[in-house]
Amino acid sequence: MSRLDRSFYGRDTLTVARELLGKHLVRVLPSGERLVCAITETEAYIGRMDKACHAYGYRRTARTETLYARPGTAYIYLIYGMYCCLNLVTEAEGEPAAVLIRGGRPVENGDILAQHRFGCPQAGMTPYQRKNFLNGPGKLCRALALTRTQNGLDLLGEELYVLDAPAPDLSNVRTGKRIGIDYAQEAVDFPWRFWLED
Repeated sequence: MSRLDRSFYGRDTLTVARELLGKHLVRVLPSGERLVCAITETEAYIGRMDKACHAYGYRRTARTETLYARPGTAYIYLIYGMYCCLNLVTEAEGEPAAVLIRGGRPVENGDILAQHRFGCPQAGMTPYQRKNFLNGPGKLCRALALTRTQNGLDLLGEELYVLDAPAPDLSNVRTGKRIGIDYAQEAVDFPWRFWLED
């Protein structure tokens, strides 16, 4: 499979969020081991008109500066002071928009992913752990050993990138409201979350 290039990310954020479903997110550890997850859930955030976006109304802070970077840049931020969330910057440079990667399923080196999450190989996970393995942005970042250190990485580099993969069956794609943005007024109702039905 080929890597997604910058032109993939430099498009309408909703299109990118939908088309990322099924693609393979790759994280290469300092040891050289490659962790791979298929993307199963995304959310779109568009700063120019989305009150749920950190850069709503073109707000610029030290935290949000990465959102203004070139499309195909990793924007990683911390929530609740403890969980990292991975976003892929979209649209034109200077236009704050990104896709949050909310969930995935293991494709390669699942035992390392499980060790990062639960301290055991996949075979040692309980049913509860299997159900909640990679089904949230913080869980995914922990499994992939992604932290704020990787904020600003170029997704066309060697440490973190996305591989193309066949598009999923459209009958399995669902659309709905985003999660955890009750503060965002009318943006609460934007149907900007996309996921693959199990």
